[in-house]
Amino acid sequence: MLRWLIGGGREPQGLAEKSPLQTIGEEQTQNPYTELLVLKAHHDIVRFLVQLDGYRFASAGDDGIIVVWNAQTGEKLLELNGHTQKITAIISFPSLESCEEKQLILTASADRTVIVWDSDNGRQVQRISCFQSTVKCLTVLQRVDVWLSGGNDLCVWNRKLDLLCKTSHLSDTGISALVEIPKNCVVAAVGKELIIFRLVAPTEGSLEWDILEVKRLLDHQDNILSLINVNDLSFVTGSHIGELIIWDALDWTVQAYERNFWDPSPQLDTQQEIKLCQKSNDISIHHFTCDEENVFAAVGRGLYVYNLQMKRVIACQKTAHDSNVLHIAKLPNRQLISCSEDGSVRIWELREKQQLAAEPVPTGFFNMWGFGRVNKQASQPVKKQQENATSCSLELIGDLIGHSSSVEVFLYFEDHGLVTCSADHLIILWKDGERESGLRSLRLFQKLEENGDLYLAL
Repeated sequence: MLRWLIGGGREPQGLAEKSPLQTIGEEQTQNPYTELLVLKAHHDIVRFLVQLDGYRFASAGDDGIIVVWNAQTGEKLLELNGHTQKITAIISFPSLESCEEKQLILTASADRTVIVWDSDNGRQVQRISCFQSTVKCLTVLQRVDVWLSGGNDLCVWNRKLDLLCKTSHLSDTGISALVEIPKNCVVAAVGKELIIFRLVAPTEGSLEWDILEVKRLLDHQDNILSLINVNDLSFVTGSHIGELIIWDALDWTVQAYERNFWDPSPQLDTQQEIKLCQKSNDISIHHFTCDEENVFAAVGRGLYVYNLQMKRVIACQKTAHDSNVLHIAKLPNRQLISCSEDGSVRIWELREKQQLAAEPVPTGFFNMWGFGRVNKQASQPVKKQQENATSCSLELIGDLIGHSSSVEVFLYFEDHGLVTCSADHLIILWKDGERESGLRSLRLFQKLEENGDLYLAL
């Protein structure tokens, strides 16, 4: 195992005008990840990581290979070969055929196949090759014991991989994201639209499954890039031009809508509008995560914390990374992890701070960027209401630099550490150095005790 000295300095990428990037020195006292293991098995970009149980995970990417790893030791357990093109989606779900807890792996590929794998022995359980387009997303509906595949259409399957029902052709662009919502419904992101489908299970009057389109939600003005459930009552979507919309999961109405600064506004002068339109990628919402209180959004190169009760942004880092943030996750102890196209993984802490009474409070999500002019008269009531409210800040407490290219996604394994995968074909297993040192000492003492050398050493 290697001891990794983590430095905060990196060369800025590109010549575009940027906000100052927050940096941190080598003395990262709150960063536990001081050791790493580099795992090599893939020959192309590694895009997916999925947790199988408390100590195993699977990786997949553009080489079409799925690899099962031990998160504790970094040992390669299995290599699954069966796809001929890149993996486009992967999920795990429990098998019902065994008394023991067994996880199955479900993978979709650009070769227009879906394969079910046994994660214990790597055996192909079943293979489906009847798709007319690439499957881009997979989800399991545990409540009704079926799984869904989303491509140019939406298909419903049982565990035996029998096709139960499917929709008609939806779009050439296909379904980009899919989540389950109450009342046997699912919501699918198709371009700039959200489509609500209801799954109809067999009854005494009808023995067939059916899937019905219930409603189309057309509030987004550009393609939807991210979609997750916030809780049982709401879900959130984010678009390419920075629209964040929180929806009621029961009646599908808008609960909160934060307009982006792409919209023409008399408060923006012409020069500012042109500048913003040229940098539209800087406002794309690439990923969400959430807890009971907040939605955390990866917006361009920045991180934003949106409070569900206050319906406003309470903290942000406008330039959290040098390039677009691709994935974020909430950790215990008010911590957040983010990874980026710049090859870095950063750890943040959400800290409360008392907001100054004289400081105007932005009334919209993307006024936090500082673009546009706030109408003073319109902001007075908001300012008075929130003069004594507490706001928060995102403080950098760790910077993990080990990859040489874009970090696509990561997995948090608590005691076993953090797993990251990258376009450099590598997987890195980051370890808590203090914990690992303690475990090594414990193993040494146990070995000495077993050999009867402990008391001689003392």
